[in-house]
Parts: sequence; structure tokens; C-alpha cells
Amino acid sequence: MSEGVSRYRWRFVVAAALAAGLAGTYQFAWPVLRDPIVSESGASSVTIGTVFTVLVVTQTLAAFPSGWGRDRLGPRVPMLIATLFVVVGYAGVAIVPEVPELYLWFAVGGAGVGIAYNVAINTPAEWFRTRRGLTTGVVSMSFSLMSFALIPALRWGIRADYAATMLMLAAAAGVASLLAAFVLRDPAPGDGAGETAANGGTRPVGTDAPADPEAAVAWRAMIRTREFWLLYAAFVAVNGVGLMVLEKVVTYGSQLGFTGAQATAAAAVVALGQGLGVLVGGATSDKLGPKRTIAGSLFLAGIAVGGIVAAGRFGFGWAFVVFAGLVMFFRSPAFGILPGVVNERYGQTYASENYGVMLTAKLWGGVFGGIATSLLVVSVGWSAAFLVGAALALVVGAIALVAFHREAA
Repeated sequence: MSEGVSRYRWRFVVAAALAAGLAGTYQFAWPVLRDPIVSESGASSVTIGTVFTVLVVTQTLAAFPSGWGRDRLGPRVPMLIATLFVVVGYAGVAIVPEVPELYLWFAVGGAGVGIAYNVAINTPAEWFRTRRGLTTGVVSMSFSLMSFALIPALRWGIRADYAATMLMLAAAAGVASLLAAFVLRDPAPGDGAGETAANGGTRPVGTDAPADPEAAVAWRAMIRTREFWLLYAAFVAVNGVGLMVLEKVVTYGSQLGFTGAQATAAAAVVALGQGLGVLVGGATSDKLGPKRTIAGSLFLAGIAVGGIVAAGRFGFGWAFVVFAGLVMFFRSPAFGILPGVVNERYGQTYASENYGVMLTAKLWGGVFGGIATSLLVVSVGWSAAFLVGAALALVVGAIALVAFHREAA
């Protein structure tokens, strides 16, 4: 591959990362948006938790049809649809921030996030056949790290002028997605995507064996494999625990009497931990294997959730902040690892729609992390609800570790 082509294709990674990062504010800036939205709308704790669940559910449900369309039409059409949805969602929250309209705005915005993320994380991989882990890792990191960079300004801005701040988010997310729609494209024959292995094939990330260029396993065949269901169960727990912390950690800290600075720091380290965990988890998976890395990191996330509860019980505010970041650090490797696993195991032909099916695990995680844990908070209290999340991560992580170890043996 020529140096010019190599440099040229990096523009696809940059465009995809910007689109994913601004769309990701719907999810990773939520900790600082949640309470101001409650104040503007008068929503109860259970209602706002349900709104968050709607966001995650529509984000998840949009992933498969957008992946199907991306595989057949290319990235431009679905990304244009994503542009419309992310703008309408934030603009609606700015102009009419009342219940029941909030359900509509976050449903539309969530669908836009799901489309933008799926297109963004799968398209650059078409250009980097031998560096898929790197490209998906960059996009996945941007999905959360953009929010980390913006959270201090958002916290200040939304308190100073709620509507103007939400409209600025709408504009920024729209511009980034629109730019990606006109920049992203799939490689044509002769574009030189992917480096050629010695045997004439392309070599996927994380394996010494060449990829089979003819592999084309569609989603119906994929879901009949035992490997898929093991990964899916772990991904449900990864999402459930992570989304519980993401949606509730700042409010939990406020209930415990921690300072505003600690609450802002908790929101920021949640996004930072998510981004760094993708990077470190990807490197770790090269040594331990991708599936065992996912299972082991999930188990450690459960321990970190227990640390949040312990820090809250003893009034250690900054330890509370650190453990919140650690939960997200340990739950995030799956997001950088799974796209590559799906590509390598089931082939590139249906990669976007297959990963869209895998992402439906986020739907069940969103139900748990949003409405289910909100109901638990009301019925048994904050600490007990978080301990239920810790137990979920520990149990599923342990089962997955044993299963993947036996599979490797």
C-alpha cells in the first residue's frame, strides 16, 4: 500500500471518531444532564430512569437495521439519517423539556446514536483489515472521551442557560454526523485497503492465522453458535452494570452528601474510565485472549461496584469517584474487542448487521441500568440497588471465565 493511501484512509477514522464522540454525549454526558432535565421537566426518579432506558433501547434497536443498510448501501445514507435524529433529539429536549415529550426526544436521539455508532465503528475497519482493533478502539474511545472533555463546560453551561446548551449540543452532534456522512465511504477494488499477508490473504487483528476472505456468516447462523450466546450473556451484564453507574452515580453521590466538585469529577471519570478501558483492554486481550479479557474485566467491574458502595458507606467521597471510574474502566474492554471478534469469527460480509445483533445486549442492559435499578432504589435503597449490580457482574463474569477457559482448553 502506498504511503498516500495509508494517510488518506486515516481521515475516515477521524471523521468516524468525531461523529461517534458527539453522538456519544447522549449517553456519557447523561450524568451531568440528568438532574437539570429533572428540574426542567419535573420528572420523578423512576420516570427519568425510564427515559434513560428508552434512550438505550432505541439506540440498540437502531443498530441492526442501520448495520443491514450500511452493509448494502454504504455509510452515507444511514449517517444522514443519524444526523437528522441526533439534532431533533437534543433540539426537542431544549425546546420542550416536559414529560411525556422527553420519551419521544430521547427515543429519536437514541436511534440516531445507535445508527451513528454502528456506522462509525464498522466503516474504518473496511480500510484497515490488519488494524481493526486499532480503528475500532479509536472510535470506541472517542464515543466516551469526547464527553469527558466536554463535561466541565456542559455542567457550567447547562446551569447558566439550559436551552442554549442543549441546542449547542444538537448543532455540534449534527455537524459531526453530517461531516462523516460526506467523508465516509467503503473502499473500492484497488484502493489498497488492508495490508496483504504473506499467503495472499489479509491477516485480522489478534490472531496469527490469516482471515478467510470467503467467510460470510449471516446473523441467523451466528446466533446458533454457543460462542455467540456466551459473549452475549457477558455483554448484557457489561451493559447493565455500566449503564447503572452511568445513569445514577452522580445522583447517588448527591444523596450521600458529597460535594458538587466530587459529583462533577464522578461524571468525568466515568467517561474517562470508559475510554481508557477500551485501550488497555485491547492491549490485554492480545496476551490473554479477547473472550477471557471480557469475562475477567466484567468480574473486576463487579468488585469495583462493591467499592462504590463501601466508599459511600464510610463517607470517602474521592474514593467513591475513583471506584466509579474503575467500574467503567473494567466494563469497557468489550466495546473495543467485540467488533474484532465478530469480524474474525463470522466474516466481514455481514459484519455490521452481526455486530448490530450483538449490540441488542445493550437493550437488556439498559432496562436493568435504567428503569429496573430505579425501581430497586425506591424499594430497597441506593446501596442495595448497587449491590445487586455488583452481584450480577460477579456471577456472570465468573461463569464466563470458567466457560471460556474450558473452551480454550
